[in-house]
Parts: sequence; structure tokens; C-alpha cells
Amino acid sequence: MPHADSAMIPAGLDKAAFWEHVHEQLSYLLDGQRNWVTNLANASSLIYNALQAFPDFGTGERMVNWCGFYLNSELFPAPQLTATTVEARDDQPARLLLGPFCGKPACQLINVAPGLARGVCADAYCQRKTVLVRDVDAYPGHIACDGETKSEVVCPLLLTVNGEEKAIGVLDLDCLALSGFDEQDQAGLEKIARLVVGACDW
Repeated sequence: MPHADSAMIPAGLDKAAFWEHVHEQLSYLLDGQRNWVTNLANASSLIYNALQAFPDFGTGERMVNWCGFYLNSELFPAPQLTATTVEARDDQPARLLLGPFCGKPACQLINVAPGLARGVCADAYCQRKTVLVRDVDAYPGHIACDGETKSEVVCPLLLTVNGEEKAIGVLDLDCLALSGFDEQDQAGLEKIARLVVGACDW
């Protein structure tokens, strides 16, 4: 089966069945691959395109307009060391960097250091729990990468290391509609986040 067919959605699915279908298709795409860049690229593409094909979202005012990942900056390759980069890295607060995504260009980094953290992604990451926002304009500290976004859901990526749960990034989705996401979407995305974390070498 061509990889692109993974995003095709059978007719007649309700929302719970839709998320089960996406989870199943993603598990096939991730099978045999452990690189997180590759897996997160396919995950963001599959989720985004599946939502575009699903009647509950699709086109128009209910369209999901962004789907992607922000990752702890420690997961990215370090720059070549010079006196300037060493000094800059020593002073750099904890932050998330933009990872694989589908949608319009987005914020490149998000501060998650105490006292500097702000926005939905930072809150989900720091609290290690999903944040479901029905109206982004009413959310304190919301960072508006796209002014057309009206609602958002962000799931933390949680990795267990030596028996301790550690946040390593977030899965972030935006929608053009108010209350675009609900608890069924949250449950489906949390299951996908667990699948992605377990499928990658970090």
C-alpha cells in the first residue's frame, strides 16, 4: 500500500472510530523506524491530512490549520562549539524548538524555564498534562502564531526514564473554529502521543 494512503478515511466513522483508525495507520507507518525526526514528520502529516479528510473537521471554518511538534532543545544537534556559542548556550533558558509539522510557518522556539514559560505549549509541557483550549483569545499568555486560530489542544510527550516521567516535547494542534476540539479528540491524541514516544529513540 502506498504510504500516502494511510491518510485516507473510510466513510461513516464517528469520532472515536476515526481516532482509532488514525492510531492504527500511524502504528504501521512507525513500524521498523526509530528515528524521531522521521517518525514525527510522518505523524504530523498523517494526523493533519486525516483531519482534512474527516467530515467533522475538513475544510472551511472547522478546519484544523496546524499540526506538529515542539521538542526539548536538548534533543537537537548541538552547534559547532566556538567561544560565542558556548557563552550563548550557558545563558540559554530551557526551551522547546519547532519540530516536524504541517501548516503555516510557526514560532521557532518556546521558553519553558520557570518565570519565562508562557502559552499553551509551555503549560502542557511544564504541567505534563494535556491542555484543551476552546477559545485561544481567552487563554492567558497565548502565543498567536496564526491569528486565524480560534482553538487549540496540546498533548505532552512523556518519556519514562529510570522510573521517572519526563516531558520531552508536545504535540500541538490548532483549529479555525471555537471549541474545535473536545475530550474525544484529547483522548485520541493522548493515545497517539504515547505511541509516538514509544516508537522513537530519543
